[in-house]
Amino acid sequence: MKYVYILTDINYPENYYTGITSYLKRRLSEHNSINHKHSQQFQPWEIKCYFAFKNHKQAADFKQYLKTSSGRFFCKKHF
Repeated sequence: MKYVYILTDINYPENYYTGITSYLKRRLSEHNSINHKHSQQFQPWEIKCYFAFKNHKQAADFKQYLKTSSGRFFCKKHF
């Protein structure tokens, strides 16, 4: 199972991070660790939402969609 997830900064909810993983809880812990270079400036993170997919291609395609302008609009409207 692959998960596409959206994290938000607890202190500044307008900051978010979109990613993909097979292990959601472990990945959240990694993002909240001091050594995670891509997301350390906006710690601590919490999971805003996640989506489960059976295969990696579907998950990767959805993640790419969420990073487009229409995908960001979709997230703001529904989440």
